[in-house]
Amino acid sequence: MTVTDPESRTKPKADPDGSEWVPQVAAEEEADGEEMPLSLRLSIADTLTLGNATCGFMAVYFTTTGILIPHLTGSDETGMARHSAATAVILMLLAAVFDLFDGLVARKLRSSPMGAELDNLSDLISFGLAPAYFVLVYGMVADDAHQRVSALAAIVVLLAVVLRLARFSCVTMKDGMFQGMPSPFGALTVVSIVLLELPFPPTLLAIIGVAWLMVSRVEYPKPRGVLAVAMLSWIVSAMGLLAAWAFDAPGGQLLLQTGCALQIVLAATIPLFATTRRVNTFRHNRREARAAQLP
Repeated sequence: MTVTDPESRTKPKADPDGSEWVPQVAAEEEADGEEMPLSLRLSIADTLTLGNATCGFMAVYFTTTGILIPHLTGSDETGMARHSAATAVILMLLAAVFDLFDGLVARKLRSSPMGAELDNLSDLISFGLAPAYFVLVYGMVADDAHQRVSALAAIVVLLAVVLRLARFSCVTMKDGMFQGMPSPFGALTVVSIVLLELPFPPTLLAIIGVAWLMVSRVEYPKPRGVLAVAMLSWIVSAMGLLAAWAFDAPGGQLLLQTGCALQIVLAATIPLFATTRRVNTFRHNRREARAAQLP
């Protein structure tokens, strides 16, 4: 939402032909040496949000230069591809950290009027474009993958994040809850599915399933308090697993697969808990309604 300073509004001026035009307020204010409008000032939370967007873009960069280009040029440097894949995923994890802290900082300190728009745009880059591109490149470099089908799956992931972010801006949920899988959690789950290196058909179905969860009405708790600490701890642990895998540490492959499997299990079980809670609430309300109707 943009905040307009009433004192900055000016009356329309006329062109020589008699038509009216509205001057650019920001340009006039700069020329007059006036203070920058409130809507254009970046807060600390906004700076963290821009860090989120930067990490998402760099994830795309490392996926391209370290995985896709060597594959297209016929390079056999598997170590370079492993390092680049790990770096890209670590950057997505770091983007999730920025996304976690920009909300916390915004609640504690001042948030600019364009904070919500910046957050949605940054999330689209880091948790929409970056994981979708990761899926696309996977379809091009994996031996048993199908490039066109993978491209379709990547589009589904991207559109799911777009729809989820758009709905988040329009739908008011009860405090402490999200509707649909949060896009950072969905992005990390999609990447975990790819890194688990399952056969192509189950990989494709799992990716589509995550995209559906992001646009579903399943409720997810917001990361606050103890849950935020747990999420941050999990992200740091995942970075360590990726680093061990990238540098080919003993047991690094097994540790990475364990971490990816745990991420997928969490993505599958949280909706079950949410659905069970909703069913129990519905039954409780129905019993109370029946009790109230009794004489």
